[in-house]
Amino acid sequence: MHKSILFLLKLAAISIIVITFGWAHQIFASEHPNSGETSFDWSKVPPVTPLPRVGIFFKPPTGPGYYSVWDMLTGNKREKPPLAPYAPFALLPTSAFDIDFRYLEQPGYEPDFFDAIKRIHLGDDWLLSFGGSFWYRYMHETDSRLNAAGVNNNHHLLRTRIHADLWYQDRFRLFAEFLDARALGLDLPALGIDKNHTDMLNLFADVKLGQFQNGPAYLRVGRQELLYGSQRLISTLDWANTRRTFQGVKTFWHNPVFNVDAFWVRPMITEPNQFDNWDTDRNFFGLWGTYKALQGQTLDLYYLSLIDNRTVSPANIQQGNILNGDSELHTLGGRWAGEYQRYRYELEGMYQFGKRSGLDISAFSIASGLGYHFTWPMNPQLWLRYDFASGDRNHQDGRSTTFHHLFPFGHYYLGFMDRVGRQNIHDFNAQLTLHPQPWFTFIGQYHRFYLANKRDYLYNAAGAGTLRDITGQSGSHVGDEIDFRINFHVSRHQDLLLGYSKLFTGKFVKNQRPGVSPDLFYAQYNFRF
Repeated sequence: MHKSILFLLKLAAISIIVITFGWAHQIFASEHPNSGETSFDWSKVPPVTPLPRVGIFFKPPTGPGYYSVWDMLTGNKREKPPLAPYAPFALLPTSAFDIDFRYLEQPGYEPDFFDAIKRIHLGDDWLLSFGGSFWYRYMHETDSRLNAAGVNNNHHLLRTRIHADLWYQDRFRLFAEFLDARALGLDLPALGIDKNHTDMLNLFADVKLGQFQNGPAYLRVGRQELLYGSQRLISTLDWANTRRTFQGVKTFWHNPVFNVDAFWVRPMITEPNQFDNWDTDRNFFGLWGTYKALQGQTLDLYYLSLIDNRTVSPANIQQGNILNGDSELHTLGGRWAGEYQRYRYELEGMYQFGKRSGLDISAFSIASGLGYHFTWPMNPQLWLRYDFASGDRNHQDGRSTTFHHLFPFGHYYLGFMDRVGRQNIHDFNAQLTLHPQPWFTFIGQYHRFYLANKRDYLYNAAGAGTLRDITGQSGSHVGDEIDFRINFHVSRHQDLLLGYSKLFTGKFVKNQRPGVSPDLFYAQYNFRF
């Protein structure tokens, strides 16, 4: 804890120095009106990074209609979607520091009650913004976590986030975001993603390094969320009550054609009743590039390294449960996603190498999909997909071939019940999206899961091995899952999400956990400002 406090004090000292410099600059400008200074152009500040196109992407309606329940109740039929900073959906992986309010600098925007706390100009050179969000989620889980005792888990999740964002021109930024995440009425012990009382989700400073090839370059130091590409490997994990964050250093340069990011960070250890600290046993660094010059197409290339110095017990080594600790893991990957006319497509490949508990790593994963946007009523969009992540046939042969999914948004891709992660798995899946009204989104998914190797573990969305038959006699069919989500976009600031998921267990789970029949119902309300 004392290291985190020392870090915050250092960051505060830097901020005071920069702010003092800004005030001195303003005083000088006011006393020397002929010094050549002009009002700063704020139309491109902050230089936000739009949410990358996820896999299984879909396009919302664009024609005339009611774009919120409030629009419908007030008779406000629009010719096109309103300009708004938030996506019209309850889950929002986008970090608060990348939500775009720059339209407030242009005339003709639709006024909002909360505009008063956005983009407050403090003279010509300083900009201050505030914002936040609140959610409540009720969850009813049957046979929760494939529990052998058939225990259900009914509980409530509350999350509050508040942030402040200070800019000096486009040269310096100080961003701070408070988080309070609580879980009530749990029937089972809380997961690490359920609770984090009164902590900081983001606390960083940005310093502009310069302008190169029509794009700014920045250095970011501090606690920060990371989100890249499809989010299969690096995500803010918005489904989690706590979200996911890191602490360290990142440099990034973005222009209209390329994005290039390099970072070294450590994941934060969630400590619900005290200030979080970073995990000194894990170092995560990487280089991520995105080419975006072709309209409707995105190409990602990346190299990621995770050095994990946590101890793996002799018992886990004997059992082959060695993914989380004592490893130097390197990931090379690329992704191509795009659209042509009404077709959608995506292909991502990832290869891993290195050392794990003295074993040579050789593992890979593939995500592929083809979609189509129909011209029928209700804006239907259909995807057919295949996802694969390698498993380990024999943990005593000197090699480790189980893929490690790093820090993913696994919940989005491999079923909302979170029983399956991108490790040792085949997933044949389909998704259908409908919009009966512009404010009403229906998403249905079907998954058919098989173990990639029937002697390896079934891993959950957190990457933990949960079930295993070392003999392989339990088979490889994990089961079939259906997921239904309905989102009501109530107003610009409010969304209501209802969901139901059911896992029809296959031979493997039936042999390992006889009699379990897991399902999940949840209802979530979001408010953002």
